Amino acid sequence: MDELPLKLKDQNDVVTHVINILHRLGLLTSHHDSFDSTVVDSVRAFQQSRGLVVSGVVDATTLNALEEARWKLGDRSLYLQPSPMMHGDDVATLQSRLTEMGFNCGRVDGVFGPRLEDAVRDFQKSVGVAIDGKCGPATITALMRLSRTVSGGAPSILRESAIQKNRGPALANKVIVLDPSFGGLDQGNCGNDVVESEVVFDIAQRLEGRLLALGVSVFLTRGANNSPSESQRLILANETNADLVISLHLDKYRNDKAHGVATYFYGSLAHGIHSVVGERFASIVQREICARTDLSNCRTHAKTWDLLRLTKAPTVRIDLGYVSNNGDAQRLSRPDFRDVVAESVVIAIQRLYLASEDDAKTGTLRIADLRKAGIRK
Repeated sequence: MDELPLKLKDQNDVVTHVINILHRLGLLTSHHDSFDSTVVDSVRAFQQSRGLVVSGVVDATTLNALEEARWKLGDRSLYLQPSPMMHGDDVATLQSRLTEMGFNCGRVDGVFGPRLEDAVRDFQKSVGVAIDGKCGPATITALMRLSRTVSGGAPSILRESAIQKNRGPALANKVIVLDPSFGGLDQGNCGNDVVESEVVFDIAQRLEGRLLALGVSVFLTRGANNSPSESQRLILANETNADLVISLHLDKYRNDKAHGVATYFYGSLAHGIHSVVGERFASIVQREICARTDLSNCRTHAKTWDLLRLTKAPTVRIDLGYVSNNGDAQRLSRPDFRDVVAESVVIAIQRLYLASEDDAKTGTLRIADLRKAGIRK
């Protein structure tokens, strides 16, 4: 869309649409006819609530999230349609309510897909309304009348945890997708020639070699010089039936004092849901990297970015330092440091699948230890 991103004092149809949605969400209470500072502050509040980058900038990602947020359950009939599928908060609410009643909708991602259609059919059959897989007035009325039999989305949490446990602790035959960014971040004002795409691809290759040696099937979402779109990378990750997806990035900030490693998993405060396995792996890999390197701990965070939300497998994004910070850039430029990072991630992957009694303290497990206790022969 040519009008994006919106700029301060912009006046156009997109600005009017954004302002109307912010009013509907209760984030604006007074009249505005331009993209002024008050509207920017409201956009920031919306981005914070949705797990987006808090910038105040309305780009394609934020506009898409606003579009989804404007729909409440009952505003429209929901049904499976050809691409693009129906998106929205009303879809997420439907998924949450059916999940709480014990119907298997898969992940609460706000997308009306085939699994949700099947769950709607099962619900319709159980309450005696017309079985067509569409969430229209009669189905919504039945949903509203029934009290919740399970609170907090526990069935989906138990289901995700059970799937992970059933796959066992051995890494052999697991499928892992590595997604090295091609964002093109360079070293900014530092004196080191660090380029994001080169650094993360190198780390991905080091990871690939170690994982292959442990019997893992590994897929990279790109080669050394190509740059597939996010939607293409999502398709690849979903087609592989992966057990885990790891997206590798560097960060950059206008203040060169920002530094350290951070991890991100799928979670939404607005919908009260998160990826149990994604959160656990994000926490483990964050701790392993910080224990084995001198990168500062910028903690784990729940986000609703499409790569985390729309990938079927548990997905974690790792930001391995700031290219705009001289110390981080110098570390990342060293092959030995990248080796330590790669080993940290491999150990974190193994710890994700170990039973609690077989787990080890953070920073103590080694790849050589994986051959013990039958983990790798």
